Amino acid sequence: MTAKPPWAEAASALADEVTVGAPDWHEAVSSTPRHLLVPRWWRRVADSPTQEWGLVDLPAGSPQSLRAAYSDETLVTRVGPLHADHAKPDERGTGDPTSSSTLPGLVVSMADRLGTEPGDRVLDVGTGSGYSAALFGHRFGDANVTSVDVDPYLVGAARDRLSGFGREPRMETVDATGELPGASYDRIMATVSVRPVPASWLRALRPGGRLVTTIAGTALLIVADMGEDGAARGAVRPEPATFMEARREADYPPKLDEVFVAARAREGDDVRVPYGPIPDLWREWPLRYLFELDTPGVETRAATYDDGCRVVWLLAADGSWARAEDGPRPLVHQGGPRRLWDALEGVSRKWEERDRFPLHTMRVELGAERSTLRAPGNSWTFDL
Repeated sequence: MTAKPPWAEAASALADEVTVGAPDWHEAVSSTPRHLLVPRWWRRVADSPTQEWGLVDLPAGSPQSLRAAYSDETLVTRVGPLHADHAKPDERGTGDPTSSSTLPGLVVSMADRLGTEPGDRVLDVGTGSGYSAALFGHRFGDANVTSVDVDPYLVGAARDRLSGFGREPRMETVDATGELPGASYDRIMATVSVRPVPASWLRALRPGGRLVTTIAGTALLIVADMGEDGAARGAVRPEPATFMEARREADYPPKLDEVFVAARAREGDDVRVPYGPIPDLWREWPLRYLFELDTPGVETRAATYDDGCRVVWLLAADGSWARAEDGPRPLVHQGGPRRLWDALEGVSRKWEERDRFPLHTMRVELGAERSTLRAPGNSWTFDL
């Protein structure tokens, strides 16, 4: 009897944990050496004044590295333009994550939502480390799996590492928001978020096929089935999922720091008392996502000062800004061409009027000309 490799026990334990609701995926998870796909990664430096990341480079095959690789956690592999593979031992990464190996439990949950059948052609959008492509290849055969990413290094590294343990799905470097390799897929799963869902995905998804993705700027996970009329229809799932947005360059556009300088303490062109309590948009995430659907692209920042006063900033690329100050005398300052806090309060009132419906009761329709999310009873429609 051939002895099991040292990582097999850790992979099996991970499979036991993440496939409870999706037992058909147990063998794929327990057979996939995630540690080979993610040999090094970044970990956020706690309490750093800037968004800094430290390199995690544990001895290969050590108990510590296996414990980390087979945990149900996201491992950030690239920060800004710097991949962990290329970092020096004492180097710090800065900025936002631009690639990762998504937590296995979420990958399995999304893959299970696809309802893939033997013989189905699967498109994996967002190669990353190659982990999801490995799972699909194990279950349905490499010949039925295509994985795409905008980053040539990610695709090349994943291809080499997958090949090292016998997995050889089709791997392509493409901007997935444009044309796709191949003309027809039965299932499409994206571990990057998009808005709108690219028309190329809808053209490539055959009638009866299924799409699982997330809406950029939100944690709204949608599952939609393609109809004979070229439109995919479905719903928001109850479980949230957050992914990096699809990108076309090596890094994301810079944050709105110049707008923040104006918004941080400047007297607004419009100053007033808020119409209600200042919301905590991190705890009240449904309101934040509804606001993003209604007024896309607004950057949100917040701080709590020593006296307990909370401040929330809303920032937009056109120079619009708002600053809402909590405390004994709450005030809202607004500047620029748009009144962003007015828009947020408008969304809040509209949601209250509709009994604060759960976001997973929303229905989605994705078409070549128009894609929408609709609240229950079609009482509120968002264009995607």
